[in-house]
Amino acid sequence: MQANRVTTRRHLSTSPFAAKVADSPKTFEVDERVTHDREGLGRVHSVEPGGVVVDFGGGKMIRIVTPFTKLHPL
Repeated sequence: MQANRVTTRRHLSTSPFAAKVADSPKTFEVDERVTHDREGLGRVHSVEPGGVVVDFGGGKMIRIVTPFTKLHPL
C-alpha cells in the first residue's frame, strides 16, 4: 500500500514544458507613449485604479483595464 505523497514537478531549464514564469505587472505613467495591438499608437492620458485611459488621436480615447495584454510601452 502506498502513502499519498504530494510532490512538485521540477523541469529542466531547457525543457519546453517548463512552468511559466508570471510576468511582472505593467505600469504606465501619464504622457507615456504606448502601442496597442489593435488600436495602434497612443499616449496615456490618465492612470486610474485598475486601468488607464489612452488617447489614440482624432478624439479617440479608450479606457483599457488590467491586465494590459495588448498594450505595450514604447
